[in-house]
Amino acid sequence: MTAALLWCAGIIAACCALVFARMSYEARVHAVTRAEVTLERLPKAFDGCRIFFISDIHKRKLSKSFLRDMQGKADWVILGGDIMERNVPLERVRENLDILSRIGPMYAVYGNHDLKADPAGLADALKKAGGVLLRDDNVLLEKNGARICLTGIDQPLQKRDGYPKPPALPPEALNLCRILVVHDPVWIRHVSEKPADLILAGHTHGGQIRFPFFGALRLNRFYRKYDCGWFAWYQPRSAVRKPQMLISRGFGNRRVALRLCCPAEMHLIRLKTAEPDTSES
Repeated sequence: MTAALLWCAGIIAACCALVFARMSYEARVHAVTRAEVTLERLPKAFDGCRIFFISDIHKRKLSKSFLRDMQGKADWVILGGDIMERNVPLERVRENLDILSRIGPMYAVYGNHDLKADPAGLADALKKAGGVLLRDDNVLLEKNGARICLTGIDQPLQKRDGYPKPPALPPEALNLCRILVVHDPVWIRHVSEKPADLILAGHTHGGQIRFPFFGALRLNRFYRKYDCGWFAWYQPRSAVRKPQMLISRGFGNRRVALRLCCPAEMHLIRLKTAEPDTSES
């Protein structure tokens, strides 16, 4: 009996070691998830343009080999907040931003942990790296004479503070394709209609620890529905008829550097212009 118990204990210990190794690997991987998204209002000049999107870096450090792999592969870099957290040295943040800024023009929004850590220091680091911090701001991106609008939604310090209305578009941008970045996808609760063709968000980490069949047990009801991946709606009476949203699992980790069935990710998103709808002609 003793030998059998020792054998079982050995098997259990080996399985636990394998699971732990897998969890550690998923938390540290430099994986880029590639996707193509068709946007109804995207100008032809932007067809094939690529966005590098990264969210929830927290305390992780980007590798220089990653920089070599990504250079020349994206037209813009968008940071979805939680670029740092408390006790992360600003020097590490500056190094990450320097790497990201070399990929392409860089735009960012605050996340809740940025606001609790050092928002002023982060804003200064972004500015010195050539990045643009969007706090309820619109910027126009241009390509071969065509334009689209990029909107950054500012993160409230406390969720009970709520979100203001999205910044009004200037008259010349009212009918432009709009890409909107917001740290926390709960923002969609605060708008009656999704006001952008493409919404980029993070915050959830996908739950970070997920179990087969059960998903992420630590997420509340809203985030269990909007945990990670792609979402789409149909708004036939809105200026934006077919909004889509990507929620990233994030690059960094919260509390522990462990993940399960939810590997860390970054994104390379290829924009595609929709073909003209001739169904009614």
